[in-house]
Order: sequence, then structure tokens, then C-alpha cells
Amino acid sequence: MTSDTGSVRRKKSLKCLAYVAAFVVFQTGIILLFVLLVVKIRDPKVRIASISVENQHFSTNSFSMDLKARVTVKNTNFGHFKFDNSTATISYFGTAVGEATILKARARSRSTKRFNITVPISSSKVNNHRQLRRDLNSGVLNLSSTAKLSGKIHLFKIFKKKKSAEMSCTMELHTNTSSIENLSCK
Repeated sequence: MTSDTGSVRRKKSLKCLAYVAAFVVFQTGIILLFVLLVVKIRDPKVRIASISVENQHFSTNSFSMDLKARVTVKNTNFGHFKFDNSTATISYFGTAVGEATILKARARSRSTKRFNITVPISSSKVNNHRQLRRDLNSGVLNLSSTAKLSGKIHLFKIFKKKKSAEMSCTMELHTNTSSIENLSCK
């Protein structure tokens, strides 16, 4: 009779072990399904929220000034976004007229990181002086801004995925009022 009780115990413990193993496999499957389907890793968004003009100097065929921009990095992922040093460029008809460094930082999960940059711009690199003179006389300079932040999304401190956030903005600088209008970012 003791051998029957020993085999019954063994069967019960094997059955319990099988249930625990099935539960672990089931939970792992649910977690993987959740990560792959529900928690899709998206590209963060970088934009210029506001911009102002300081130290402006305009003449009939040149300009120089400092643009103070409020930049936002919106991270909609469930993990934080760590990005490396980058460069923001201000252009006038495709010619870079100013650059500023964006220092490496971290945007927390499902939040927006805000920081300020100052971009000194000057028309010294502009080749099309006729167009520049025409725009300065009209009082409106069409500028564009670009930046690319490259980094990694750290999801649950387990998964790391390389992602980048790109910015492309256009704006009109009104020389009469020294203001930026029609700021539009994609």
C-alpha cells in the first residue's frame, strides 16, 4: 500500500508542476502579445513651440540676429527616449544661415521634454543677394528650420529600440516688427 501512496503523490506533484509550467508559458505569451501588439514603439515628435527675435540688425542687403526658440520633444511611448547631441539648422532658401547645438537629454515616457535654444543667424552665407534685398525691402524673410534627434527608446528597461525624431518647420520673419509669424512644423 505504501507504493500506491507514493505513486499517487508523485502523480499529484507532477500534475502540479505541469500546471505551474503551463501558467508560466501562458503568462509569457500574454506579455509578449501585449508588447508586440499593444505597446507599439513610435517615433517621438520634435517641434518648435515658440520663437522670438533678439539683437536684430537689418540693412538693405544683410541681416543678423539671435532667434530664441522653445523646443519640445513629445514622447508618446511607454518607455523613455534618450537622444544624443544634435544640431538645429535655420535656412534661408536652402542656405544654412544659423546653427545651434541641441544637447543630449531624456524625454520621459508619455511626456513632453521642453528646452530653449539660441540660434545666431546671419546672411553672410547667402549667395542670392537679389532675392535677399527683395525680401528685406518687402519686410518678410521666409525661413525654415530642421533638426534630427537620434536615440533609443528604453521600454520596461528590457527592450531598446533605435528611433529618431525629425523636425521641419517654416516661418516668416517680419523685419518691421521683429516678430515670427506663421510658424508651422511637421
